[in-house]
Amino acid sequence: MLNFLFRRIAAGIATLFVALFLMYLLVDRAIDPLQDLIESTAPNKQQLIDQRIADLDLDVNVVVRFFQWFGNLLQGDLGVAWRSGRDVNSLLTHAIGSTLELVSTATLLAVILGVTVGIVSALRQYSAFDYIIIFLSFLLFSLPSFWVAVLLKQWAAIGFNDFLRDPVVAWPVIIGASLLVGLLWSLAIGGSAVRRLQVFAIAAAANVTLLAYVQLSGWWERPHIGPVLLLVLGAGTAFAVVGVFAGLHNRRALWTALTVVVLGVVLYFPMQIVFDSITESHWVILGLGVVAAASGYVVGRLYGGADWRLSAHVGAAVAVVMGALVFVDQVMQVWGPYFKALSGRPIPTFGDRTPNLGGNYWVQVLDSFTHLALPTATLVLIAFASYTRYSRSSMLEVMNQDYIRTARAKGLPERLVIVRHGFRNALIPLATVVPIDVITLIGGAIITEAVFARPGMGQLFVRSLEQAEIEPVMAYLLVTATLAILANIIADIVYATIDPRIRLDA
Repeated sequence: MLNFLFRRIAAGIATLFVALFLMYLLVDRAIDPLQDLIESTAPNKQQLIDQRIADLDLDVNVVVRFFQWFGNLLQGDLGVAWRSGRDVNSLLTHAIGSTLELVSTATLLAVILGVTVGIVSALRQYSAFDYIIIFLSFLLFSLPSFWVAVLLKQWAAIGFNDFLRDPVVAWPVIIGASLLVGLLWSLAIGGSAVRRLQVFAIAAAANVTLLAYVQLSGWWERPHIGPVLLLVLGAGTAFAVVGVFAGLHNRRALWTALTVVVLGVVLYFPMQIVFDSITESHWVILGLGVVAAASGYVVGRLYGGADWRLSAHVGAAVAVVMGALVFVDQVMQVWGPYFKALSGRPIPTFGDRTPNLGGNYWVQVLDSFTHLALPTATLVLIAFASYTRYSRSSMLEVMNQDYIRTARAKGLPERLVIVRHGFRNALIPLATVVPIDVITLIGGAIITEAVFARPGMGQLFVRSLEQAEIEPVMAYLLVTATLAILANIIADIVYATIDPRIRLDA
């Protein structure tokens, strides 16, 4: 492993240096910092041109200028954007932060939804559910991102903000939506006609109950989760996680998951005091998430048994979900003052922050979430189509392999064949695709950022090119090139982790 990392990092550094050198030459050729002065009618035009040439060292050979820039880079100095006079380090820091917020959220949701739906679609090959997913995937994949973004601004932002003036959903709409949800669940689960009817009835009834609770409790005016809904959602998560990864017959895993849910509900009230003491650090929240996962793991370990590791992993997964639900509930608690501060229109259509908003840490978090909603939905819808197609085709290929037939011939349960033998191997192609996609998005979802006016990496690159500022452009290229190299290394490591047949040191 160490030899592999050393070789790849050394090769990556050499590649990065050559790429930066070539890009510096190309960017210098593409931009003209004197263009505005050449077109100027000022009486002292030549004097201004000479002054800018001296300020920007344009009379120095471009190769020499590159090595001057590279020498400053080694000292941690990325230069100054000469038009605005702002330090490139600060520009890059804000742009990366804005883009990382968008990319991390969109990628996580797209991978989870896309892989899950793709796997189910593959297992229901040539069924009605499979045809529906194929149609939606091709439809979403063919849609231009700017068009999706504009539609979301119109219907998901403006339309939803208008809805919040009088948040009442007609009962025929609730019943119709519930029947549709029940139909989709029955198609996804499959099985005999009786089983499909049972799934349809349970899913439809659960959806009607949930929407009725939202309607009658005034949830739209005071959105919250609370201990009761936390218990219901946690129990559903526990049964789902155990059912998929361990099987409901595994009593230790089931009791581990339910114990973690009960602990999460019990700790809900003391956690309110802990959250009130948090003022500004995201690292504290991340630390609490790690503690939650470790606690769930310990619960599974305490239940013991021959397969205690499986119980521990189930406990950790359920604990993370419970922690996320408690966190979301805490953010929802500041909805009232936030809603009032934004004059009853809480879903914004541009930017990444509300100017001069004020408020505590949780108000700022809620503000970030509302600004992320639309651009994240845009990227998720487009990426969801790709990941669904990738995972479906990969799962179909895996399920036709000899080792799958051997596992079934040995008498293993179908759930075990799918999860431990099929699912893990179906992830191998995605191990290469996902890191590269993440780096592509970090480079800037230029169209999405432009539509929603988010000051991210893509907008920094475009704006710097338009203003003929080579330092911010090179800083952008430095980050994207470095991350592209790291993404390939990470993809190789993940590939080897998923597939034990691959040896990095071979």
